[in-house]
Formats: sequence, C-alpha cells, structure tokens
Amino acid sequence: MITATDDLLEDALLDHYRTLTVTERRRIARRASPELRLRLAWVERQMAMDRSPGALAAVLTEGREKQAPHLDMIDGVFQRIAAGERMQVMITCPPRHGKSQRASRWGPLWYLRRHPTARVMLASYGADLADDHGRWVRDQLREHADTLGVRLDPGSHAANRFDLEAPRGSSVRGGMVTAGVGGALNGKGFSLGVIDDPFKGSDDANSPAQRQRVWDWYQSVFYTRRAPGASIVLINTRWHDDDLSGRILQTEPENWTLIDLPALALSDDDPLGRQPGEALWPEQYDAEELARTKRAVGERVWWALYQQQPRPLEGGVWQWAWITGNRISPVAFRAVDLARVVVALDPAGGDTPGHDESGIVAAGRSTDGHYYVLADRTGKHSAEARGRETCLLALELDADAIVVETNYGGDMARQNVVQAWAELERQGKTQGRPMPRVLDVTAKKGKRLRAEPIAQLYETGLVHHTAEFAQLETQMVTWVPGLDSPDRMDAAVHALTELANPVAAATGSTSYADNRLSGRR
Repeated sequence: MITATDDLLEDALLDHYRTLTVTERRRIARRASPELRLRLAWVERQMAMDRSPGALAAVLTEGREKQAPHLDMIDGVFQRIAAGERMQVMITCPPRHGKSQRASRWGPLWYLRRHPTARVMLASYGADLADDHGRWVRDQLREHADTLGVRLDPGSHAANRFDLEAPRGSSVRGGMVTAGVGGALNGKGFSLGVIDDPFKGSDDANSPAQRQRVWDWYQSVFYTRRAPGASIVLINTRWHDDDLSGRILQTEPENWTLIDLPALALSDDDPLGRQPGEALWPEQYDAEELARTKRAVGERVWWALYQQQPRPLEGGVWQWAWITGNRISPVAFRAVDLARVVVALDPAGGDTPGHDESGIVAAGRSTDGHYYVLADRTGKHSAEARGRETCLLALELDADAIVVETNYGGDMARQNVVQAWAELERQGKTQGRPMPRVLDVTAKKGKRLRAEPIAQLYETGLVHHTAEFAQLETQMVTWVPGLDSPDRMDAAVHALTELANPVAAATGSTSYADNRLSGRR
C-alpha cells in the first residue's frame, strides 16, 4: 500500500500523477491509502478545472452548468488564448444559448485562474451590464478562493474594478475592469479584452451616429489598451451590416476569426458540421420551437438576433415581402413540374480563391410560367474549382443550360466549364448525360436595366425561393442602382433572365436536337 509519510515524496508523487494517463491514475488511486486518496481527489478536481471554462463551470456548479457543442467551441477559444496564442475572435450566437455566460463570465474566471497576473477588460453596451459580469466573476473568486487557488486583493474588490493577490514570488497583480461602451478605460491595459453586445438593440444599431460612436470608442479607447500579445473576444448580435462586427470585417477580416453560430444552420460549411436547417442547441431549442420563435418575433428580428444575418428596414430594387411572401415549402415544391433548369455562373474577377466570390445560382421555370430559385453554390473558388462546382450543380439538378457571364473572364470562364464537364465525364460522374448548352452572356445593359425586369417578376409573385438563401436575399434587398452588383444577385438575374426570355421560353435559346428537355413539359 502507498502511504503519504513524507511531504517531499508526496509532492513529487502528485506532480508526477498529473502527467499520467487516466488508466494509470486510476490504478494508483486504487492502491493509495485513504489519506492519499483524498489528496488525489483534490488533484483530479484541480486538473478538471484546468481543462476549460466549461469544465470549471461543471466543477463549481456540481454539474448544473449545461454544456453543448457550440459552448465547446467558445471554450476552445479561451483554451487557445490561455495557451499563449494571440487571437481576435468574433462569436455570433442567438439569445439564451449561453454565449454571454460562457464568454463573459466563466471564460474570464477560468483565464484569471490560469493566469493570475493577467488583466481582463470587459465592455458592454451599458455600464450596468458590464458591471454585472464583473460582479459575478468577483463573487466567484470570493466564494471559491480555496478551490480556485486565486484570491482577491482585499484593497481592491469593486465590481467594476478589482485586483488579485500577487502569486507567491511575484509582485504583479492581475485583475479585471469593466465599463460601458463609450466609457473610459483609463489606467489599465489588458491581456484579454471582451466586448459583449456593444449595441443595446435595433434602434441603437440603426443610428449612424451611434454606430460611429461605437467605432470611434473601439478604435481610440478599447483597442489602445491592449498589452503586447493581447487577445480580443467580440460577442455581437448582428443588428446591422455596419455594426462593430460588420465594420471590422470590412476593414481587417484577415486579422479575425469568425465563429458564426446561427440558430438554424444556413450552409454546408457550418462550423459545427450541421446540415442546413439543423438547430444549434436542439436539447434546449429544437427546430419546432425555433419556428415558433420566428413567427413571434418577425423576419427582421429573427434574421438579426437568431441567424446573425442583419437585414435592412427598406429594400432597394427588391423588397423583402416579395421574397418572403412567395417562398415555397419543400412539400409544395414536390408538386411543381419544371420545364427548364439552368445554372448561372458569374465568375469572380480573378483566378485564385483569394479574389471575390464567383456567383453560382440555379433556377427553374415551371410549365405554368412560375420561376424557382433552386440553389446557391456561390463561393471563393479558383478558376478550375468554379467550373467544377457549376457542372456538379448542373448534374445534380439535371440542368439543360449553363449561363456564363463573359464580361471580365472572356472565354476563360466558358473554357473552365467545358473542361470541368470533360473531367467529370472521364471520372464517370456524368452517367452519359449530354453536356448542358453553355450560353455566353455579355452584360451590355446597365445593371438596373438587367435587374428591374427580374424584380418585377418577384413583385408579381412569379418567383419563388425553394429555401432561405440568406446571403443571396440580403444582396438583393440591399442593392441599389449605382453600387456594384454582387455575385450571387448577378448570377440569379442571369439565370432568371434566360428562363424568362420569350424566345427561349419553350426550348431554351435554340432548340435541342438531343431532346434533353423531353419529359419536362
């Protein structure tokens, strides 16, 4: 039997114990004396609290604090920062999904436990809310000082500004300071800065003057308090496309990591690997509950608070009601008889993934003269990849034509598509189907002249989206003449223009000798 008879031997054993695997630690615990087993249990508790903010929460709340995959992602941010990685991270997440509790409370508490000489700075839209977060962290430090191994400095323990006792052998004291956005943050720098909801709500974010005040404060007050190697975590409900997150992403996207967690997944590249339409936290809010929420709060609040896709109050050439009022459900769409399907490609201005996105949108026309937007596969693709993605979508939907804008790419975009189809044929993925006709489009008309006839089809209720294409729809309703028209919108306009062309209404721009449309009408 192992006994704890010598303090130095026991300390050495406990240090070594921390490096062992779970199986090896269990083996030692079974052989230990009751006294040593108590010490090992204490070490296990400390090791658990060291792992992540969520693990610390589980220990201190005795398992009452909930955990979920999206909270694991937030934990991972703090783990990387605590390990010494400099990060600037945006976290967008719906209300009541635990983001503030984890990122503004448990995260800073865990970080200070790991780095008791570090400084945390936290700001929110109001000083009261920021102080509430600071008070909570301070109270946990006070209540669980022995367990955490970190103590408040008795001479500095206000809710909005408190210090920690300096660790043994150090004269440096860590701590935390909180303030409202726009308030002063004088006297202290930070190694970890957290901004939690810089805007109070819709009215706040829709004020150009308030958006500018928040931006000026961020640049001249908050950002200037960074210590060398400091990290920033921004938690922001996306009320407006020019809010703090939006402006940062416009000015320096390469310096930030975006963790975008909509209530319902919007795309196949969801950070949690969800399929479109899957709920973020189904154990708490399943898809049915979220559907009720959407009906209760309305489209604009739903897309801003829950989906992190801010939408404007007024549309430009398009109006929201034309899209949302004519959307078709998957069940209803099964009864639609499509006469034609086309895929449109609006190539980006360069041939590498670092350039703008290439618009790839599919649409169809039914036998009764209605139009359906079927898919949006827009993305940052190389020239080769955009051709392949276009052809794969054409195969998936059995498209009879591919419309390619040739304004900037010349024959290159067409060539990409033709080469991609040939490669898919060699790989046996076309299953003997004829290649869709490739139709070149040179946009000679002004963008408004091209867009308005399609917008009129929307206004008369003839165009139906078969799913919620958030980014495409946002581009449509925010575009006004005079601005560069965006990729997704251009591709959708090209596809619908081809389908609405009266000359091509029955058989395409010219007749198909191979009868590829047989069975569709």
